[in-house]
Amino acid sequence: MTTPTITTEKQPSGPPLSSGPATARPAGRRSPERTARLRRAGLRLVALAVLLALWQLVTALRLWSPLLVPPPSAVWDALVTTSGTHDGVRGYQGHTLVEHLGISLRRIAIGAGAGVLAGLVAGILMGTLPWVRVVFEPAVAFLRTLPPLAYFSLLIIWFGIDEAPKLWLLAIAAMPPVAVATASAVASAPASLVEAARAIGARRSQVVASVVLPSALPEILVGVRLAFGIAYSSVVAAETVNGLPGIGGMIRDAQRYNQSDVVVLGLFAIGVSGLLIDALLRGAENRLAPWRRLS
Repeated sequence: MTTPTITTEKQPSGPPLSSGPATARPAGRRSPERTARLRRAGLRLVALAVLLALWQLVTALRLWSPLLVPPPSAVWDALVTTSGTHDGVRGYQGHTLVEHLGISLRRIAIGAGAGVLAGLVAGILMGTLPWVRVVFEPAVAFLRTLPPLAYFSLLIIWFGIDEAPKLWLLAIAAMPPVAVATASAVASAPASLVEAARAIGARRSQVVASVVLPSALPEILVGVRLAFGIAYSSVVAAETVNGLPGIGGMIRDAQRYNQSDVVVLGLFAIGVSGLLIDALLRGAENRLAPWRRLS
């Protein structure tokens, strides 16, 4: 009786073939995310071009005086004039536009940075200790409702007209949104995770550092973005007194002499730099809390 022989086919070398549909994207084809980003960028450029065309049309038709609505060419000339030295005059009041903007950004970084740190500490305490929230929440809400000019005069009386009142104003303006966002996020941390951490013997500080803060991080970062936006919008108020050099001081000084082209230029400088700062904060938020984009 013969024994049957079993023959085996030689498997081809290399990675196994997938039985499912091909997932590789053909070469040269853009991903949907990139296409969407390009489409958004194109729409924004078209909207900007339309706004510039309407601005040029309004000034060309002389619907308003050039003193009220300066033409784009006048604002461009102001940009060129304030960006260098012309006829022996350097920039605006002895400082270029970049220097004015840089000094204002330094004030925002110091003042708003201090306000953000104070808001983080206050928010963590209010979110973890109920009696702290009962005591300090009305004060934080009171500061949040005050416009910056309402207490700037008092700060000048206390600290004079140098840098101190400006930095204090920006810090006070930036602190409440961070404190409110942090307290709300910390208080709403998942109770199951907190109880699980306590069950394995974690102390209060360990629970806050390892469970509560990572859970609250996305909302905290949103509060930080709001704080810097409020501080940036308050820089003109902070530089109303002895604000030169500074972009807000430049706008206030140009307003006194009816230099509307310089005023519009200063507004554009604040707006563009504010967009860049917000984009940097968005990038930090996406890097530190990437799961927020998936929710």
